[in-house]
Amino acid sequence: MTIKLIAIDIDGTLVDDQKEIAPETIATIKAAKAAGIRVVLCTGRPLTGVTKYLEKLDLTTDDDFVITFNGALVQVSGTGESLIHHTLDINDYHLLEEASRELNVHMHAEDQKLMYTANADISEYTVAESFLVQMPLRFRKPEEMPKDIVISKIMYIDYPEVITRVVNALPAKIADNYYYVQSEPFFLELLNKNASKGNAVMGLAEKLGIKKEEVMALGDQGNDLSMMQAVGFGVAMGNAIQEVKDSAKAVTATNVELGVAKAIQKYALNN
Repeated sequence: MTIKLIAIDIDGTLVDDQKEIAPETIATIKAAKAAGIRVVLCTGRPLTGVTKYLEKLDLTTDDDFVITFNGALVQVSGTGESLIHHTLDINDYHLLEEASRELNVHMHAEDQKLMYTANADISEYTVAESFLVQMPLRFRKPEEMPKDIVISKIMYIDYPEVITRVVNALPAKIADNYYYVQSEPFFLELLNKNASKGNAVMGLAEKLGIKKEEVMALGDQGNDLSMMQAVGFGVAMGNAIQEVKDSAKAVTATNVELGVAKAIQKYALNN
């Protein structure tokens, strides 16, 4: 098996529970790049929430790529230029914001630079997400939103029991017209119908002339399922949810046991 592209989720996969990358994992990823393998971080985060990891891994040139917003964007790491984009507009925003009020769930929207919420009682999870991904948060009433906004993703973000209720109560106008995925117990992410990690990884592979069987992906959560199903060789983390493990070709160690490094060494570098 020859691997030419490795797509790696960040939270629960690349980083440990303190959101740090282990030195052995950094060294292994650098070794993979030196061997000519494309290494692409693939995350629900915006570019601002990925930059520090790209820098640690030396994935910051104009020949490096990163997949952000759960596949809504494929970007050049060095410039932020979008190669592939599946985004939402102001009409999507108003439909999903109205539905959030009907469903009684907190919501925020993200473009490439800012996070917007129309909830005066801002969700604590929105505040935490803003800090984690280094994206400024703005309170805007729906009528104050920019008419020409290009939205990367919208999130219903609330207590886990609220999100569980919402997932089971999504109206057809959402379920039939958007890609939605529960990436954490307190996140329900809503995107363009064509946006997913799997579509983004394979779209990039096609642009790079890399075959499906030459693509490996590592992940742990529901938003990684599309990657497991799309690539030639999906690897689930030891801490992955069961659905991801069931969809993968192999299971590696957990994110706190150097799972990413071990998988790359075994399946890509053949060490």
